[in-house]
Amino acid sequence: RFDEVVDGVADIAKSIKMGPGMEPGTQMGPLVSDEQFRRVTGYLESGKSDGATALAGGGRFGDRGYFVEPTVLTNTRPDMKVVREEIFGPVLVASPFTDLDQIAGIANDSEYGLGAGIWTRDISKAHALAKKIRAGTVWINCYNVFDAALPFGGYKQSGWGREMGHEALHAYTEVKAVTTQL
Repeated sequence: RFDEVVDGVADIAKSIKMGPGMEPGTQMGPLVSDEQFRRVTGYLESGKSDGATALAGGGRFGDRGYFVEPTVLTNTRPDMKVVREEIFGPVLVASPFTDLDQIAGIANDSEYGLGAGIWTRDISKAHALAKKIRAGTVWINCYNVFDAALPFGGYKQSGWGREMGHEALHAYTEVKAVTTQL
């Protein structure tokens, strides 16, 4: 079902309306700076030169601004930069897998662990995989859903501590232990 799923995702990516953030109907705006634009497009060039296939996007959108097309990459390997590093751009890297241990191993073979997305009809498998993945946030059948009551933060090189939720209060408290021998 891999091809069916990524083709559907690519169709959605191709339909996203790009434009200025304040323009009605815009679904995706530009990247924040020229530096970030060059970083993301550099990742895309690296992925394509390493053999990745862009089913959607893969480059600049338009001729002005810091717009990058929503991109879906396939034919990737776990050793590729586009798989191993955090891109922070509109790029999805999709890889087929045979079992949960295999895909959890690939996901965890990274120095990063900010967020992960799992899409499936089998909620038991989704929770089993979420337990195995070392990421600060795991979304199941959704992505980039935030709530102030939920803690947010990464594992490994994706940060420490948590923003939002009860866990965020730890950054504003000082704990003291006082011991007296009687």
